[in-house]
Amino acid sequence: MARAAQSAASKAPAAAPPATPNRERPPEPKPYNASKEELLEFYRQMLLIRRFEEKAGQLYGLGLIGGFCHLYIGQEAVAVGLQSALKVGRDSVVTGYRDHGHMLAYGIDPNLIMAELTGRAAGISKGKGGSMHMFSVEHGFYGGHGIVGAQVSLGTGLAFKHKYANDGGVALVYFGDGAANQGQVYESFNMAELWKLPVIFVIENNQYAMGTSVNRASAEDQLYKRGESFRIPGIQVDGMDVLAVRGAAETALKWVQAGKGPVLLELKTYRYRGHSMSDPAKYRSREEVQSVRDKSDPIDHLAKILAEKGIGEEQLKTLDKDIRKIVADSAAFAEESPEPEASELYTDVLVDTY
Repeated sequence: MARAAQSAASKAPAAAPPATPNRERPPEPKPYNASKEELLEFYRQMLLIRRFEEKAGQLYGLGLIGGFCHLYIGQEAVAVGLQSALKVGRDSVVTGYRDHGHMLAYGIDPNLIMAELTGRAAGISKGKGGSMHMFSVEHGFYGGHGIVGAQVSLGTGLAFKHKYANDGGVALVYFGDGAANQGQVYESFNMAELWKLPVIFVIENNQYAMGTSVNRASAEDQLYKRGESFRIPGIQVDGMDVLAVRGAAETALKWVQAGKGPVLLELKTYRYRGHSMSDPAKYRSREEVQSVRDKSDPIDHLAKILAEKGIGEEQLKTLDKDIRKIVADSAAFAEESPEPEASELYTDVLVDTY
């Protein structure tokens, strides 16, 4: 009996070695230690996005903006926190169709953005792109893309360009929780990790995609884990806190710039409006939206921090007044600018002659 047991034991497969981590991981981000001047600039940028988007909503209601129009209200801390860590002209940014805030956060003239929204010749894309398809090669902003998840593959290509040219640039590639289930996203993950590309993939998880809760649409709703099977480390970030976002941006940039390959950031945020201006957002209650506004609004949160730094309410009201004038001027500029000539239908079709 003992011999039989010994014989069986000798034929048993050896125990598997203990699991080891796929690779080194970036450290847990810390909130960014901003100066008073930086805090004020973050506040100014977020408020500019908020007021600009409110005005865009008004112009859409008046029929001055056509087609689809996706507002960024509630998500301002994401674009401001991340892009404040980038260098315009060196780094690349690409996003989906909710793109107005990202352009403003990258320092692009509000007049040119509003003129594009209203389809005017003075717009950043000559009035041909509208709300969803704006570009600025000068700033390294590569869209504005209407196809869900399409920008992830394009952003991976931008990262390849930075590595190939050895120019020190990083590609910041935004997509939403809805796009996180698209197949091309994972093809891009695979290539980016194989080639150790300098890319930061950013999931702006605003909870509802086009109208379906992330919990109902995603088997794995902790989206920062989505890169693990490709050995891409993920970090989950409070996307309603601009200092937490900027801190995560610093950590991600150090990782990518050290040649360690891509990193995935999941920004937990929330959009106050519907998916687009045509969405009544009946899939959630008004009480839910108001609760987020009351407890987690990124602009109100930063205002409290500024108050602790000695920046009074009157100073912030003056700043708001100045920003409202900038936005009103951009709307006036857009309304007064001419529409493109009909001949513009035949320009910019090809990059060059072939």
